[in-house]
Amino acid sequence: MALRGTPPPIVVTQADHDRLSDLASAALRNMPAVGEFLAEELDRARVVAPTEIAPTIVTMNSRVEFRDDQTGEVRTATLVYPGDQDIAAGKISILTPVGAALIGLEEGQSIVWETRSGAQKSLTVLKVLFQPEAQERQESALP
Repeated sequence: MALRGTPPPIVVTQADHDRLSDLASAALRNMPAVGEFLAEELDRARVVAPTEIAPTIVTMNSRVEFRDDQTGEVRTATLVYPGDQDIAAGKISILTPVGAALIGLEEGQSIVWETRSGAQKSLTVLKVLFQPEAQERQESALP
């Protein structure tokens, strides 16, 4: 899998970057295309503290509404770690092409990549419905 054109800038938290870098390295053995795609995404990401991430950016365990730009289908999913995925419950693993594409994107951003078969895929983040870092900031601000 390779990115097409100029990819949008992405932002990830330090905690997500550290854990996902390890996952990407491990995935290179069994799922080289997805592992490489995720590693490339992490390499180009701007890394920030969890308190600095905007609530409109997809982080791990975020619930996001996005559009498949080829079909126009709008989906809602939660981005999760391997082992927590459950397609029926709308939980997408970071170690899938869609999961790796979503991480770090902000509402309104699109990403285009090429699959191993040469097909072009594109998605656009419409709305971050829940982000754990934003939720944590809200809860810590309560009296």
